[in-house]
Amino acid sequence: MKRSNKLFILLGVLVVFCIATFAVLKHEEHKEKIKNTDKIVLEIPVDSVNSLSWKNKSETLAFHKEGDKWVYDKDEAFPVDQEKIRKLLGVFEKFGAAFIIEEVEDFGQYGLNNPTCTINLSTAEKSYEILVGDFSIMDQQRYVSVGDGNVYLVRNDPMEHYGAVLKDMIDNDEPPKFDKAVRIQLDGDEKCTIVYQEGNPFAYREDDVYYAQKGGYSLPVDANRVKSYLNSISNLDLSNYVTYRATGEELGKYGLDNPEFTVTVDYTSKDEKDKEVSGAFVLHVSRDPEEKKKAEKAARDETDDKKESESSAEEEITAYARVGESQIVYQISSNSYKILTAANYDSFRHLEVLPAPFDDVNRIDISLDGESYSFTSEKKGDKRTWYYREEELDIAAFRDALEKLKAESFTDEKPSKKEEIGLTFRLDNKNYPEIRISLYRYDGTHCLAVIDGRPASLVRRSDAVNLIEAVYAVVLD
Repeated sequence: MKRSNKLFILLGVLVVFCIATFAVLKHEEHKEKIKNTDKIVLEIPVDSVNSLSWKNKSETLAFHKEGDKWVYDKDEAFPVDQEKIRKLLGVFEKFGAAFIIEEVEDFGQYGLNNPTCTINLSTAEKSYEILVGDFSIMDQQRYVSVGDGNVYLVRNDPMEHYGAVLKDMIDNDEPPKFDKAVRIQLDGDEKCTIVYQEGNPFAYREDDVYYAQKGGYSLPVDANRVKSYLNSISNLDLSNYVTYRATGEELGKYGLDNPEFTVTVDYTSKDEKDKEVSGAFVLHVSRDPEEKKKAEKAARDETDDKKESESSAEEEITAYARVGESQIVYQISSNSYKILTAANYDSFRHLEVLPAPFDDVNRIDISLDGESYSFTSEKKGDKRTWYYREEELDIAAFRDALEKLKAESFTDEKPSKKEEIGLTFRLDNKNYPEIRISLYRYDGTHCLAVIDGRPASLVRRSDAVNLIEAVYAVVLD
């Protein structure tokens, strides 16, 4: 090859290299046109907007205002959460940027050619299109275009709000927080009414404020168990709606034309001015009708009771809920269904076999294997000293064994086997001066507890044995 040709080739390569270098330098120079800013990019008053739409990776949604009310473009019957719309619009009421990138040539490098979300809103005077691009991991900020030729990095990421899909926009029914439940009505397989009553003279404990109305009697129940159940209602997830226009026959599709279970809570709560207000909350719950039929058939065909109970405990259930006369039906979790529908008198009863506080006990008479023993006490101020046969007694092990004696299940079955131990507790309580507890043999796992002559519950036999051993540890010492 001639020397001159080689020079031309080398010169051509050099020119290409210089052009490429210049382009890279210009690109680098262009990339560096990023400036800090505290600029308010958009300032759109919430009440001035009359239409709003957005398209994200999941859904395209559009809403418009009729009077003071926002409605869903595709179905005006959809119950729009008005406050959620206001929060969405509030993003752009004073929308500020942290950085500005000017004279942008390649919007694609910021994810704005194929945006994460496109937001359109309009007022009477102007329409706006806002493109939401990539999220800068390094800056922990989002790239946004508002149509003025610039790209902005913003601290307040619009996607924290505009990732919303239709189910996020429904005006869901919300269970209240119950400051105090005045009355709880349970309507299911077993009906039960629980009322709130402070200062009941026939209470065993100071914190006995809830009473089940049963057979003409007011029976104290465990306030903590009642509160736990009320919390399960307050925290119920009502977000997964299956229809927002359930009427007539459609309720039957979800078993809510004749609900399996209904709970009604009359309650009081504090308003924004800390004033006590009253209200009533009604919740209907049902299992999927077809699923229920199959389960009932399986239960009839089941011959092994143990297998049946184990299967029922592990079974996943399709269940639905409805608040009062609302047209919205929600699917709820299998666990929520089981907790809500399991509520009855037994589910709220005190588990402790001794219904009174041990601190109120002043004497214990015990019958065990044909022998009788007595633990006595003296109280000075807040301190009580226990004795057995005039010798001071450390009651801690006995008390611990007694307090661990709790119901595993409740029963009205009468005892048919030998009494294992009998205890009579004398109390500093004028309404309940005495409580008699007897533990009878039942089977290899349980003993039957009888309180004041009435069958009450099954307790673990091992716990009954520990109580007996605690007595022997004292009397045989």
